[in-house]
Amino acid sequence: MCAQSARPDILAPTADHVAALAEDALSSVPEKLLKPIAGLAILVEEFPDDETCEAMDLETPFDLLGLYQGVPLGHRSSGETPADLDRIFLYRRPILDYWVETGEDLYHVVRHVLIHEIGHHYGYSDDEMEELERQAEEDEANAPVGRA
Repeated sequence: MCAQSARPDILAPTADHVAALAEDALSSVPEKLLKPIAGLAILVEEFPDDETCEAMDLETPFDLLGLYQGVPLGHRSSGETPADLDRIFLYRRPILDYWVETGEDLYHVVRHVLIHEIGHHYGYSDDEMEELERQAEEDEANAPVGRA
């Protein structure tokens, strides 16, 4: 049973709400990750498109919460002009499904996916991304209260 039918008075967070959470989460991303992301677009889509699902051999579009699309910074040649903008896609419906299934705070789910995808932009390994997320969580836990 979906959460909306169980509680008809509660609406699922919109794409704009997820985008706002991502903007808020950027403020808690470790400083060393923020410097070279000026040209990185962060987009909220309902689901990955059919081409992405096929390319990643997904069983269902709910299997992917986010995606970095571009050439990681460490893999670019110095004179190379990118063919397209680097992008991070946050997939609203899979994120909401994960949120409902796990009971985690939605802000933390969005933040986790965002940091993970920014890590791909840098070409970081999964272990390096886990360490960055751990650092971000520590920084956030030690920050003054103020995030709504």
